[in-house]
Amino acid sequence: MKPAVFFDRDGTLNEELGYIGEPERFHLFPFAPAAVRLVNERGWPAVLITNQAGVGRGLYTEADVARIHALLNERLRAEGAHLDAIYYCPHHPTKGVGDYLVVCACRKPSPGMMRQAAAEHALDLTRSFLVTDRFDEVLMAEAVGGQGVLVLTGYGQRDYEEHRAQFGADGAPPRLVVADALAAVREILPRMEPWR
Repeated sequence: MKPAVFFDRDGTLNEELGYIGEPERFHLFPFAPAAVRLVNERGWPAVLITNQAGVGRGLYTEADVARIHALLNERLRAEGAHLDAIYYCPHHPTKGVGDYLVVCACRKPSPGMMRQAAAEHALDLTRSFLVTDRFDEVLMAEAVGGQGVLVLTGYGQRDYEEHRAQFGADGAPPRLVVADALAAVREILPRMEPWR
């Protein structure tokens, strides 16, 4: 079993623009391909996990999500990077429509997508990292024994200000706060080297 670097999507790899169902609203951060490429070059799996409640709310379809992810993959490939797996949750527990009105195990901050990736790709979550702009997802990574890294893009600055006392406080796990996904990967990779 090997560790992985998990990436959140909106606000972490691309601009946070609310519910993104159209390719023209998908804006990859300029540093995102380099962040993923560094993980690829070190030989660790790079896995995307993302809530896509816009599907559940009826704002766009799973086919629209597939188109966005095809565009993401295309832009990463153009810069020599790739994701080893993509997982998304289309559900919403209170605003979902039809079959998407579900209290599920995959909607973050539940760790269902991380656990599914671990089962399907033989990943060790206790040695894995999650790069995200949401503080509750940092806690999710810690709940499965891994470590979350909060980026200040997307909702990250807001979440950091709201939870600043929980970073570096006595009794709190060591938590990383960095500018963006590329800075996160540069912090993570040296910590993963002993696990080779």
